[in-house]
Amino acid sequence: MSTPGPINSLRRAVQGNVWLGRAAANPELELARLTVHELRPDIIETEESVGRTMLAELEAAARAKESPLVIALLGGRGAQALHHLLGERARRGDPDGLIGRLHVLTQDALAPMRMENGFSFVRDFERLLGAEFFRRVKSFNTMRTDAPDLEAELARHVQKLEALGGLDIFFLGLGPEPGGSSHLAYIKPNSGATAIDLAGVIPISASILQHHITKFRAGGSMVSVDDEAECRQATHILTLGPAAILGARRIVQSVVDADTAPGKRESYRRVMETQIANDVATRARQLDANPGLWIRFHANVRSLILPNVLS
Repeated sequence: MSTPGPINSLRRAVQGNVWLGRAAANPELELARLTVHELRPDIIETEESVGRTMLAELEAAARAKESPLVIALLGGRGAQALHHLLGERARRGDPDGLIGRLHVLTQDALAPMRMENGFSFVRDFERLLGAEFFRRVKSFNTMRTDAPDLEAELARHVQKLEALGGLDIFFLGLGPEPGGSSHLAYIKPNSGATAIDLAGVIPISASILQHHITKFRAGGSMVSVDDEAECRQATHILTLGPAAILGARRIVQSVVDADTAPGKRESYRRVMETQIANDVATRARQLDANPGLWIRFHANVRSLILPNVLS
């Protein structure tokens, strides 16, 4: 992989992980400046109600802003109910123009992989949102998982995000990791991400690969044996990083699949209950071991969960 073009970025290689961050920033100083917040979940009774609540968040953001909205879509099970609602709205002709105001970005991907693979988030978005959504949306910006230079492709994606002025809403999930740890987007434990990192190219782990395949199957994605075989050959993850998460004006998290991913119960509880250290070195170790904790440093978070997440 080659070094990407200038995006006011610092390229760091950490034990096989490559992170693209803000060149003028100091990771330790930025981390020390962050304020820890409690995570107080909203317990929603059904997955469909979670989807309606997410849509209400999007509508509220639209009312508060005259210019286009920039959002990061959540893949997998967490936002499927929202995607169905958006697809239905598009098929009704987008009566209030909401979809026509959206700049949509994807937040992570497995690579290398054909864009046509059924385990690609883009194919799943097309299935759930429908063709009419893609005809009406202002722009849809994805990471090319078939790009010959994955690092340069990720830099291009970050350039697009910054050119659009950052995210109005980052729709996030929570992925389980061994030992009760977790990942946000696809920032995996012990990958060396810091508070200044906008995006990363990281080697894939067996746990994330299996989680990806399991959630796509549980969500009803149309996948073939060949698609799964290619997906299992993926070597890297492209992901937005902590700086992109913390830079979003609003985070809306949804955790709805503890039935098919039971590890999320322990992972979510640890994110909610962990005492985050004031000492910067200790804090950095906590975040690297459990990247789900990054959400605790954002002041404008709404976390939507089903009752079984805390059971």
